[in-house]
Amino acid sequence: MNFQHLFTQSDTIGKAVAILLLLMSIASWVVIFYKGWMLRRAAGRVARGVAGFWQAPSLQEGADRLAALDHEQLLTPLVLAIRRPPAGTLAAAGDRSQQLTRVLRDALHAVLRRLQFGQVLLATVGSTAPFVGLLGTVWGIYHALTSIATAGQLSIDKVAGPVGEALIMTAAGLAVAIPAVLAYNWFGRTVARIEADLEGFARDLRELLAHH
Repeated sequence: MNFQHLFTQSDTIGKAVAILLLLMSIASWVVIFYKGWMLRRAAGRVARGVAGFWQAPSLQEGADRLAALDHEQLLTPLVLAIRRPPAGTLAAAGDRSQQLTRVLRDALHAVLRRLQFGQVLLATVGSTAPFVGLLGTVWGIYHALTSIATAGQLSIDKVAGPVGEALIMTAAGLAVAIPAVLAYNWFGRTVARIEADLEGFARDLRELLAHH
């Protein structure tokens, strides 16, 4: 009783379910490895970048320090966004405080979209993979019972094997979903901590420049 035997004995729908689960697993693991690597680096560098910026003697020196530390480009866009907009445009409307609020908010939203990359995929895989596996199990049982009934040899031994093999699809769905759910929750907490640091930095930067 194994997944390979179940796959070879399945019809088109059963094979499609198995392939879909495989693709969902590959996609979620790619996101898990990439995002885990990126967030682990970003969390430490954001803290060091903020500390280095505020220890700089000038705004330009602080921007230079960020450029050297901020390889993930999470803090640098906030500093670049504070440049004065061209005169005569709507971006230059309002006082300096309003301009800073607008440009820092937009820059912060762009950075947060990058941090949240892959979260929707992980949430989708985590919530749908068990049901995809269950569909494969139900279809596998139906397919097995239909084949047995057609053959006219209905007995517990003939039913137990195909049904047991079909249940592998449910286990496969859970095996795909569990890592995605765990990663989604862990990444969510990490992104929330980085987001709080970025929002604090943007707020402090606005206060500095609004009265500068």
